[in-house]
Amino acid sequence: MKGLFYDDSALESCRMDVNKGLPAIDSHRDLHVWIIENLRMEPVPEKAYGNFFEEHCYIVLHVPQSLKATQGACSDLHYWAGKEAGAEAQDAAEAFVQQLQEALGGATVQHREAQGHESDCFRSYFRPGIIYRRGGLASALTHVETNLYNIQRLLHVQGRKHVSATEVELSWSSFNKGDIFLLDLGKVMIQWNGPETSIPEKARGLALTCSLRDRERGGRAQIGVVDDEVEATDLMRIMEAVLGCRVGNLPATRPDKSVNQLQKASVRLYHVCEKDDDLVIQELATCPLTQDLLREEDYYILDQGGFKIYVWQGRLSSLQEKKAAFSRALGFIQAKGYPTYTNVEVVNDGAESASFKQLFQSWSTKQRGNKSFGKLSKSIQVRPDVGKLQSRPELAAQLRMVDDASGKVEVWCIQDLGRRPVDPKRHAQLCAGNCYLVLYAYQRMGHVQYILYLWRGHRATTRDVKALNCNAEELDLMYQGALVQEHVTMGNEPPHFLAIFQGQLVVFQGHTGHDGKEQPAPATRLFHVQGTDSCNTRTVEVPARASALNSHDIFLLVTASVCYLWFGKGCSGDQREMARTAVSAVSGENKETVLEGQEPPGFWEALGGRAPYPGNKRLPEDVSGFQPRLFECSSHMGHLVLTEMVFFSQEDLDKYDIMLLDTWQEIFLWLGEAASKWKKEAVDWGQEYLKTHPAGRSPATPIVVIKQGHEPPTFTGWFLAWDPYKWTNDQSYKEVVDGSLGAMPAICEITAELNDFQLSRGPSNGGADPLTLQTLKGSQDGSGNELQPGPKAGDASTNSHHSSPRPTIHGSLPRERLMHQAVEDLPEGVDPARKEFYLSDSDFQEIFGKSKEEFYSMAKWRQQQEKKQLGFF
Repeated sequence: MKGLFYDDSALESCRMDVNKGLPAIDSHRDLHVWIIENLRMEPVPEKAYGNFFEEHCYIVLHVPQSLKATQGACSDLHYWAGKEAGAEAQDAAEAFVQQLQEALGGATVQHREAQGHESDCFRSYFRPGIIYRRGGLASALTHVETNLYNIQRLLHVQGRKHVSATEVELSWSSFNKGDIFLLDLGKVMIQWNGPETSIPEKARGLALTCSLRDRERGGRAQIGVVDDEVEATDLMRIMEAVLGCRVGNLPATRPDKSVNQLQKASVRLYHVCEKDDDLVIQELATCPLTQDLLREEDYYILDQGGFKIYVWQGRLSSLQEKKAAFSRALGFIQAKGYPTYTNVEVVNDGAESASFKQLFQSWSTKQRGNKSFGKLSKSIQVRPDVGKLQSRPELAAQLRMVDDASGKVEVWCIQDLGRRPVDPKRHAQLCAGNCYLVLYAYQRMGHVQYILYLWRGHRATTRDVKALNCNAEELDLMYQGALVQEHVTMGNEPPHFLAIFQGQLVVFQGHTGHDGKEQPAPATRLFHVQGTDSCNTRTVEVPARASALNSHDIFLLVTASVCYLWFGKGCSGDQREMARTAVSAVSGENKETVLEGQEPPGFWEALGGRAPYPGNKRLPEDVSGFQPRLFECSSHMGHLVLTEMVFFSQEDLDKYDIMLLDTWQEIFLWLGEAASKWKKEAVDWGQEYLKTHPAGRSPATPIVVIKQGHEPPTFTGWFLAWDPYKWTNDQSYKEVVDGSLGAMPAICEITAELNDFQLSRGPSNGGADPLTLQTLKGSQDGSGNELQPGPKAGDASTNSHHSSPRPTIHGSLPRERLMHQAVEDLPEGVDPARKEFYLSDSDFQEIFGKSKEEFYSMAKWRQQQEKKQLGFF
């Protein structure tokens, strides 16, 4: 068998036979899709990506490009089986995957996907959605024919972030109240929104509809939207002409089968081995799992609550075991009684996916000897140049520092349900029995930005915590919603919080009373000093007894007559230097330095006598093995449901979203402009996420709440690119429907013809009579070069009654009549929102540097940016 090779030749040559060599792979693309046909791998054209025929199997390869590859990302190899695919095709797909896996090497994660139950990783490749198409073989040869107008089909659109559309029967019986249905008639595409669908669902359904128009019709089909059947009379007449007259009420929304976080919380690890020619699967451990359970010579199955099955292959496991990975996983699924569509993921030792690693309490890449993953953590250990934080958001994100902490600080203590300002001289002195608000203001890109830290002491009452949140909301209203709010628990303060106090933060055990004074201090107090610089140093009061000491740390013992600064034998020079500064607020100038083993009698007397104490060094948490993960948040039956955007970018953040970004050390909750009212629920979801996480995450992990348009660099730095002006001209769903779509001539033409023929509404069984279908077919037939104009400004939307058809523009218009022209100066019939559409293909290519299909496949905001620059906005 030939090895895998890279070639820029045409896709037509990239075929693979079961008994021949591997396909050529274009090295400039990260995604490659093949269809299994006649037991051969046939390449799928790029414009058809996301279309899957139910009678076929597919193979999808994702190879990370550019910066992703340097961050230790692995390749992903999927085989997908349609629900009508035969066993022979599935066996061939599995064989091809095995051959590709051997050629690609160990740094590849294998996935088994089933139609309608794909992993988030698989769905993340195909945006704005996946199309399930009926049939196969002959129909699959073309996949997608651009400018094909002679078509009638009904698509059932479902999903939140990951949208899918399934071809269903052309009948009202396919409809329900809670989903979206797209009636595709070639020149006209009608999106019918169920009365129980949400605005985000409508907007994402419309994005899929627009994508189909642009990819399959070259942008020439016209879209109508039915939000209210009473108002959209013309569109409903067309639908009834095709589907017949609807009889009875629509069925209710189908139950949501989403898997919530509680269901995903259970994980069990099984050891797999052969004994006397029998396969033995033995349960080894349950959550929380530790990485040292995995031995490189062995083979394991990890069951995540029956939702997903992972197979982990040690680097020294046999080739025979690796080839049997999928068959063993399927045998396990059958033995457990899980559904046959249960997702399977096969990972190799040293090349685990982000989702697999996060099922463990910690994950060290050094433990596995993987050098490529360790670069990031090594660079962070070097003392940073904080002056570069403004220009390098990725550094700000890794260091968790928005700036050098030199901004303006205000501190309030929560008392009697209100907030009392703290004297600036005592800003760095907090009490474990209280809650505090710390407001930090700093300059970025010429604007003042804010972070509000909500600090909670270990001994704070529930009443004080509620008052803390209420007062934070009051401050947020005062600052017109511009505050980034970070929930901080005592002992888990982020570096920037500590840097604000320049390493002099002291937390006392008592609480501040109603008069603003602390409780009377005991005669003897012991303080634990931890840290090596201003970004990680804190001083916390601990019980004054010898057992609280540690040989690798520094402690300050305060008595009525003298203060002892005790240095353990294992502490470093940086620790000692920082401690001398940190304790000055507690000890004053009168302190005596004591080395471990040379303590005076008075030292032990103050602590109540000698006692054993630990000598082990507290190692910092190794987070080098974890990658950031982005999820969309929703709720079902009172439980959190997450949808992961695996290869995330700013494009995944939508104004209707609540998104959770897990960087392991912090949880970010991003609220879109239209979702800001869900802020309290968002914080609850963040806490539920930590509590139900299978790795046993600390509930004290900081939670940061961010509103759209107020993102700090500690958040934006986790994205490969960030455009602060992306949402400047962001349109709402209603604005898109009312403005960009408008009244469409093709819809008017069909309506007029229906009026002329005075057609019946069709039989009650959902079918239309032949004359109706012939009339509609005649309206759809036409040359792909015939451009159908949109409305002039001020025309009614598709939801209202349509006027008589506008004149049709045949061919194209000269660029001079379209570029830099005001609305009133445009030729009759030109849609001012789509002036570029009326250019000839050659003029469009010359002006925009791309084809119309490529242009309309871009994000809407990028289209608008280019149109502004080139005089077509």
